[in-house]
Amino acid sequence: MGLPALEFSDCYLDSPQFRDRLKSHELELDKTNKFIKELIKDGKALIQALKNLSTAKRKFAESLNEFKFQCIGDAETDDEICIAKSLQEFAGVLQNLEDERTRMIENANDVLIMPLERFRKEQISAAKEAKKKYDKETEKYCAVLEKHLSLSAKKKEAHLHEADSQVDHVRQHFYEVSLEYVFKVQEVQERKMFDFVEPLLAFLQGLFTYYHHGYELAKDFNHFKTDLTISIQNTRNRFESTRSEVECLMRKMKENPMNTRASAMTPWRDICLYRRNVSSFVSTWVKYYCTYHREPKRVTMVLFDQKSGGKVGEEESFTLKSCTRRKTDSIEKRFCFDVEGVDRVVLTMVQLDVVGFNVVKKFIYAVETRGIDEQGLYRIVGVNSRVQKLLGLAMDPKTCADVELDSTEWEIKTITSAIKFYLRMLPAPLMTYQYQRSFIKAAKRDNQEARITEIHSIVHWLPEKNRQMLDLLTKHLANVANHHQQNLMTVANLGVVFGPTLLRPQEETVAAIMDIKFQNIVVEILIENHERVSQSSSHRGCCVCVSLSPASPSPTSPRSPSWPMFSAPSSPQPASSTSSDSSPIRSVTTVPGRQARALYACKAEHHSELSFIAGTTFENVHSSREPGWLEGTLDGRTGLIPENYVEFV
Repeated sequence: MGLPALEFSDCYLDSPQFRDRLKSHELELDKTNKFIKELIKDGKALIQALKNLSTAKRKFAESLNEFKFQCIGDAETDDEICIAKSLQEFAGVLQNLEDERTRMIENANDVLIMPLERFRKEQISAAKEAKKKYDKETEKYCAVLEKHLSLSAKKKEAHLHEADSQVDHVRQHFYEVSLEYVFKVQEVQERKMFDFVEPLLAFLQGLFTYYHHGYELAKDFNHFKTDLTISIQNTRNRFESTRSEVECLMRKMKENPMNTRASAMTPWRDICLYRRNVSSFVSTWVKYYCTYHREPKRVTMVLFDQKSGGKVGEEESFTLKSCTRRKTDSIEKRFCFDVEGVDRVVLTMVQLDVVGFNVVKKFIYAVETRGIDEQGLYRIVGVNSRVQKLLGLAMDPKTCADVELDSTEWEIKTITSAIKFYLRMLPAPLMTYQYQRSFIKAAKRDNQEARITEIHSIVHWLPEKNRQMLDLLTKHLANVANHHQQNLMTVANLGVVFGPTLLRPQEETVAAIMDIKFQNIVVEILIENHERVSQSSSHRGCCVCVSLSPASPSPTSPRSPSWPMFSAPSSPQPASSTSSDSSPIRSVTTVPGRQARALYACKAEHHSELSFIAGTTFENVHSSREPGWLEGTLDGRTGLIPENYVEFV
């Protein structure tokens, strides 16, 4: 039930009921005053807590922003770059959010604390002052009445009239004070409905603004969050593959450390030796880490102490003349050195020949007709004995005709594993040891288009059989990737499966294993750009037509042989002498020994290419085995020239 209304007429009666009603209003004011006082205290504590939280989150954001990921290897994948910059993105979001919180905290004192304190001071305190004045006037009025009652009736009439006038004056003043007090009490009771609640509403509005700002930040962050989630998943998948390879290498070194310390192909050997330093009074043994280069017989020594964390001092180098074992009786210590190199054994079971091509084509046809939609295609491996049996039967001329891949005898996972096993058992990887580092280097380029262009160019330097097999394989893998919604094998997943097979390193090292992720990227690029690479590969060794229309390339145009302005027949044909003069395309047949002049400047991107400026004249210009390229001599050096950059003279 609410408070009773205070009637102004009751101020004149000043009845006990009026006093009770007034008392209930006074108690409510005291309760409100205490509540607002506690609320102000809690509000200040809340603001301080928000300040502390903001400070802590800013410190957390600074820590995130300062930390930099260091990946193993000399370059990072796009996924690793995305993950590495994620901490800075997180820090930016947190700092942005805390900037909005700081604005809210700065406004909180103005919109919440100060209005509440002003209400207590101007309204409730004023009501308390009015109560004090009312109580004082009440006491004064009662005292005057009591004094008036004590007057004797024997007093003179004039004295009695004066006393009556004094009582009337005090009574009138008491009534005025009573009216003012009642007005103030009820005013405060009514004002608190808005003067008290409005600051709370303003404070909550500030909170809502802050949370809405966080919601907007979350929406803006959603795109990066999606990319980051994909990058994390890709990195996790690559980690699992890399971890198994590193663990396998570690076990090999545990089982036979002498076989894995150095390969016979390595032109140097590393070993720790102790050198005896003799002084006037004492001799000491000092440990050195030595590297011996076989060809120049050069030995490099550096002070080495594992307990101090690495090498100490400068390197000492000398040429080795001889190394013999010293007799035991000539020195008080015995040191025996057995330096032995173990040649790396390469198991050659298959060759990149007609038989191999036919087998792979047969396997691919079976996969595409029977199991292109099978989940985990190429990722799920078959039983090793079955795989070797299938490959052995298919490679044997006596039994290859009897292999029926359409039958249920051979599971799809057995066939796919046989394809991978064939590629792994080649004497050298399909993309060759020679160009392995070139492919890896290309995959480490920052620009995506530059990666594609350089990998595209390197593919054309592969041996003919390797390139044909690679084209056959990537075309098939592109088809597999097109069915990824059914088989769950995306381009990235296929890169993980085939990267280590097609680009395996010549030596197993931790650094080489760390480059597996870039091997995967190379395979991904080949699959995604299969048609571009395949189309250019099919032009290799053919007569190239150069456009003479206004669409001729500018100096800034790319030099890729797969431009639309290049065309070639399926087989080499001589230039037709009956071509119409109105045709925008004119056939140019390169003849050995001719001169050509550069139309544009060009900077070489490969050691086999020539750099030149516009107007340069080349000697002995003739066709090359690369599509869209000529071979010529400039300043005594022979190299490749983009055909659409020159004209014959």
